[in-house]
Amino acid sequence: MNSFENIEDQKLATLAQATLKRTGASQAAALRDSTGRTYVAIAINTSELTLDAIQAVFTVAMASQISGIEALVLTGNAKGSTGIIHTHSPSASIFHIDESGEITALR
Repeated sequence: MNSFENIEDQKLATLAQATLKRTGASQAAALRDSTGRTYVAIAINTSELTLDAIQAVFTVAMASQISGIEALVLTGNAKGSTGIIHTHSPSASIFHIDESGEITALR
């Protein structure tokens, strides 16, 4: 798959890819909540805290007291904690975009 069926998912992809490029992080993720608000985050790896980009963006979104998740797009390293998204919002769409631009549905 090389494109998204939902234009809103393409917007998430643009946010995640731009964040990855701007920061030079190993991963970036963009999340859209059930009200249409978007959140972005990168993977964090310090001596005190380690979060993959999915965990980081979920934390940012939860800090805004979201009630649900519609979709998440992950770029960079494909390894991530998708279970946290599945548990919170079982119907959420989760995608990964690799370096070549190939889109894979993780859910």
